[in-house]
Amino acid sequence: MANTSSAGNGKQPGRMRQVIDIFKMTAKYDKPGVAMMIIGVLAPIIIAVVLCATVYSGSVVMWIVLPLLGILVGLLLFMFLLNWRAERVAYSQLEGQKGATGAVLSSSLRGKWRTSDMPVAFNARSQDVLFRAVGRPGVVLFTESSNSASKKLLNDERRRIQRILPTVPVHHVQVGGEGGVKLGELKRAVAKLPNKLNKAEILAVDARLESLQQQQLPIPKGIDPMRMRPSRSQMR
Repeated sequence: MANTSSAGNGKQPGRMRQVIDIFKMTAKYDKPGVAMMIIGVLAPIIIAVVLCATVYSGSVVMWIVLPLLGILVGLLLFMFLLNWRAERVAYSQLEGQKGATGAVLSSSLRGKWRTSDMPVAFNARSQDVLFRAVGRPGVVLFTESSNSASKKLLNDERRRIQRILPTVPVHHVQVGGEGGVKLGELKRAVAKLPNKLNKAEILAVDARLESLQQQQLPIPKGIDPMRMRPSRSQMR
């Protein structure tokens, strides 16, 4: 009864429990990542012990300080590597799914970027979608294939933006498919674009585009970006 009551209260698991769950999920899909995390933990500790044995063999204080420092550094490296590898696993699980780009955009592009996990245009027949982000490079349009339906969505949206915002740069990034970038490399690909807008201009461009959106587009059948967020807990 106590366990049922606790579950009914919706109590969130503790931080240590979350770390353990994320590690288990990552270990299931990424064996090399586990080896990297183990090395990340042990290497600073081993280095600290070697230093104590060879350089500070007569210092009791250093035998206390350096191993403790090695443990702390090892834990920090472990958390960094766990976050990195878990994110890679999360993106790999979404790779190739229709609409996954929106989920990645909303979770990875932060700061001055204005994004949405909802497509701004789609083809109901082919279920191709087009996403949009506004940031310092200008307007960036994202497609998930290079087929004719995606090209038409891209060209139509590009013309619409250039008609109402002729001085704002419009870029295109293809996510997935032949010649496209992977979901895990999306943030890096966008970061390579030249910066043209400041914060005030970003807000103005985004507001202008949003105001001209005639109506909220329904999500194509089979595409639910809200269920495709790269949640590590969902992949256990």
